[in-house]
Amino acid sequence: MTNQSSVWAKALETKAFINEQLPDFKPSIAIVLGSGLGRFARRIDVVKTIPYSEIPHFKATSVEGHAGNLIFGNLAGRQVICQQGRYHFYEGHAIQDTIFPIRVMRTLGVETLVVTNAAGGIHLDYRKGDIMLIEDQINFQGTNPLMGANPPEFGPRFPDMTHAFDPEYRARMLTVADQLAIELKRGVYISVTGPSYETPAEIRMFRGWGADAVGMSTANEVIAANHCGIRVVGLSCISNEAAGITDEKLSHDDVGDVVEQMSERLENLVEAWVKGL
Repeated sequence: MTNQSSVWAKALETKAFINEQLPDFKPSIAIVLGSGLGRFARRIDVVKTIPYSEIPHFKATSVEGHAGNLIFGNLAGRQVICQQGRYHFYEGHAIQDTIFPIRVMRTLGVETLVVTNAAGGIHLDYRKGDIMLIEDQINFQGTNPLMGANPPEFGPRFPDMTHAFDPEYRARMLTVADQLAIELKRGVYISVTGPSYETPAEIRMFRGWGADAVGMSTANEVIAANHCGIRVVGLSCISNEAAGITDEKLSHDDVGDVVEQMSERLENLVEAWVKGL
């Protein structure tokens, strides 16, 4: 069995496992919850929660703030899959493994993906507690999740990334934010490998490249979603000013605390956006 057929076969095995658990569940929307955002699951009328540890070919999460569950349920009248926590490249997983959940979601019928993350604010006008609508991304993880043999069942060898974040979805998110009186920043997200936080020199370099916020996830998932024809909208919770902007040292605990404090605004925004689809 070739690598490409193996990936497709594994995705179908995982799909079959989920369909056996939920034979009548037909989701078209998936939501990926970043660090500290797992509480969003309380908004969902849950049909079933399956830990990653029970799902064939899924990997375990090891990072605090990433519960490691697939939640199936109803949100604003729509059937959704919620990925409560992600696993990261820096945890030692192969980059291709980090996108496996996205590929499985596509086999289940998902056509829309909402990605969220906690990010450091590079833009000098950003402050902790801001929410940024991701308009574009820079993949600076040193690799690409589509490296290796291409499973043609998912998409083409060379997918276009001109509109990585769907323009119509972004416009709709701005409209919903305005209706809810939630201020949205708009900017470019740069994804790095981690797990160390960035140096002040790196932040200055990223700012020169046009990046507005930085984190250790998301870009690989967005690439995979575009590859298999899923439309994407993304939001970053600015959990801190990036290194060198202030004298504060960065810690994962502080990131989680800030995101938890601002999570209600993001939850309101995502729920209202889904309701309008």
